[in-house]
Amino acid sequence: MLGSVASLPQQPQRPPSSGHMVVCGDDTLARRLAVELRYVYGERVTLVLPPGRDTSSPELPLTQRARAGALFGRMSAAMNRNGAGTGDGDTNAGVEAVRIMEAHEPSDDVLEEAGVDRAAALALVYDDDERNIRAALTARRLNPRLRLVIRLYNRKLGQHLETLLDQAAAVSMPGLDPTALDASTTVLSDADTAAPALAATALTGSSKVIQAEGLLLRAVERTPPRPGELADPGLCTLALLSSTSQDPAGAEGSDSSGDEGPQLLPDLATVNAATGRGTIVLETISQAGPDRAPTRMGGRGAPLGQVFSRRLRWSALGVAAAVVALAIASVITTGDSPVRAAYLTMLDLLAMGDPAVEKDDSDSRQVIQLLSGMAGLLLLPLLIAAVLEAFGTLRTASSLRRPPRGLSGHVVLLGLGKIGTRVLVRLRELDIPVVVVEEDPEARGIPLARSLHVPTVLGDVTQEGVLEAAKIRRARALLALTSVDTTNLEAALYARSVKPDLRVALRLYDDEFATAVYRTLRTAHPGALTRSRSVSHLAAPSFAVAMMGRQILGAVPVERKVMLFAALEVAGHAHLEGRTVDQAFRAGSWRVLALDATPPADRVPDLAAVPPFDPLDPTGTGAPDRPSGLVWDLHPGYVLRAEDRVVIAATRRGLAELLRGQRSATRR
Repeated sequence: MLGSVASLPQQPQRPPSSGHMVVCGDDTLARRLAVELRYVYGERVTLVLPPGRDTSSPELPLTQRARAGALFGRMSAAMNRNGAGTGDGDTNAGVEAVRIMEAHEPSDDVLEEAGVDRAAALALVYDDDERNIRAALTARRLNPRLRLVIRLYNRKLGQHLETLLDQAAAVSMPGLDPTALDASTTVLSDADTAAPALAATALTGSSKVIQAEGLLLRAVERTPPRPGELADPGLCTLALLSSTSQDPAGAEGSDSSGDEGPQLLPDLATVNAATGRGTIVLETISQAGPDRAPTRMGGRGAPLGQVFSRRLRWSALGVAAAVVALAIASVITTGDSPVRAAYLTMLDLLAMGDPAVEKDDSDSRQVIQLLSGMAGLLLLPLLIAAVLEAFGTLRTASSLRRPPRGLSGHVVLLGLGKIGTRVLVRLRELDIPVVVVEEDPEARGIPLARSLHVPTVLGDVTQEGVLEAAKIRRARALLALTSVDTTNLEAALYARSVKPDLRVALRLYDDEFATAVYRTLRTAHPGALTRSRSVSHLAAPSFAVAMMGRQILGAVPVERKVMLFAALEVAGHAHLEGRTVDQAFRAGSWRVLALDATPPADRVPDLAAVPPFDPLDPTGTGAPDRPSGLVWDLHPGYVLRAEDRVVIAATRRGLAELLRGQRSATRR
């Protein structure tokens, strides 16, 4: 049924204009994405949300529309404080620019009323893959030129869907520009986007990895060696951390932190003046190998360490040592060859030999036979125990493992939903020991934890004894990634009471709540690292860049800000084309990091893809003599040409300014 069109307070009713963008979703990501498009990129946005509850009763929660309105209001105020309205026109003229509709399903009528047939881009970010797929097929039929950005958890299905929808667009419009077709459908996963940043919080140094054309870019946090000194700049300094990062009462920086907050892409003078502040630097660039499957905690199937207990293995080793000792004693006392001595010892051990009662049998032979018989008595219960243990282990091979008794230095992961499952995969790829805590035995990630033999504790993390069962006292970090903020907070507070120096990362939605939590934990435990992360806050910039038709290589969180890595064609960018690398650098906005040296005709469309490894064709293109890959040691005086493609690091607003400048140049 077609839902009603709902407006924010004092918003005039008007139909959507041509070239606007439509966002359809049912959770926080949809609202965050609308905020990103409206207040960062200055786009006209229609937001389609499911109807919320009646707010006439004070005990009921806010409706989806009311939540969106509150979020837009906070963002508008923050942008006005930061002067975001300056530039190419007033891109943040008020929250009335966001048109909100309410509808149960993204049906044909709803999409038509939202203006999908005239829109430039549509984002389908429902938390249901099937609903997103149905809506994508409908939208492609209504507007073959529409740029689609689809949220799917199933990555393999997403690859097939991209191909299908692009083919549908080509069939509907045979003359469609192939360049436009490349950007017509993009499938993203908020879980995949946020998982690297969330997993990095569990690591010392908070390493972040960005992948581009088979290369891995690692950005790490570094602290100055002593007060008043500068941290190692690495290859280049990407960001300065908050000046209050060493202050127990200091808050993690956000867009509204002012001068005390983190500074993205600072110039050299700013870096030199910021003594004593932590930094995020580009540390290394290395060649990426093919994707490696997550390693199992104990190998494939039922490993030896799980089939037989440690006590049983030590007992077997003792019996084997006794057999070897008896065989050696037989060689020494009877003069038999080592092979015959070992053979007779085994016969005696298994009670298969004749008794040594003949006249030519020596006393030493009889003693050895008695000792062998006694060892055989020890072997019998050992064999029975091995059979019983193997039977029990194989019977429960598909069950969840309990945390081993001596486990330490691991990460405790709370929650195995979409986000927790992806983070678990990332941690296992890094060979980090993990113990999972999950309340629901039917949770999405339980089969994965079972297949990887990851120790799992089933229980409510807020109940006493659950975190103790996960060996929280000997853990290196806690990742609280459930979908309930209060549960994550309660678990973090309890874990800190048990182990005050524990590294803690919480998944929290509300920025004000996250800031309050961060300050409280830092004040109570100044010597421990605390981080709060919002999945929608980490993922929304990537979805927004995809809606603008640009390729996003990755997003790196800098406290509560986000820095983007993107691939751009220089043509049409007045701030890049015809300028040197040094001139193209704008502090606080963008910085050119690399140049794609590949001829335009041979360039791969997706820089983030890892080329297949072939010793005769390392570039994976069938052209071994092709100039390979990206050039990172660019001379500051290199002049950027229209045909160049570059990799840049940019702030959200800096990238938006680049794209607005390109559109203005195109219109002229």
